[in-house]
Amino acid sequence: MRLGAVLWLALALLVGCAVADNAVDRMTVQLDGPRMVLSGEITSRTPAHFIAALNENPQVKVIVPFDMPGSVDEMAVYRMGEAIRTRGLDTHLTAQSEIYSGAVNLFLAGNRRTIAQGAILGVHSWADGFGEGSSYPRKAREHQGNVAYTREMLGSDAFYWFTLQAAPSDGIHVLTQTEIADFGLVTE
Repeated sequence: MRLGAVLWLALALLVGCAVADNAVDRMTVQLDGPRMVLSGEITSRTPAHFIAALNENPQVKVIVPFDMPGSVDEMAVYRMGEAIRTRGLDTHLTAQSEIYSGAVNLFLAGNRRTIAQGAILGVHSWADGFGEGSSYPRKAREHQGNVAYTREMLGSDAFYWFTLQAAPSDGIHVLTQTEIADFGLVTE
């Protein structure tokens, strides 16, 4: 097989894996009275299942991100966040909650946001194949969605800019209690 054909095959497999990776909902939902406990990774399929679960369970008042490594689709996070915010739902992290990246952005959507001592929130920059989010100028269109979402949820975009500098896309920065308070991640 020629080198060019091998490279095209490798690229096709890589793209196929990336598409397949986002084509399955990997988040689980457990109901606990008025609480909906979420675990797993957010993909492009997650919002439809999440919104259906909310529609089927009108008693839910609090979303509890529990064990969530993040997301592979930021638009999915935005859709879920909008559903949380427009329904007036709260978000809460238990002492055992561990959420990272896009799951932290989902947590921000809560009308009221509470965090039990011991919860872990990890953030980092994003990367798009062309570079780190932190390498783009502040006015770049690549920032617009994240800036708008963070402003809508927190009233300021300062937390978004912090996450870009906190750790590279292949790293993680665990937020301190001071950072959580300084950026207004909790409401009470």
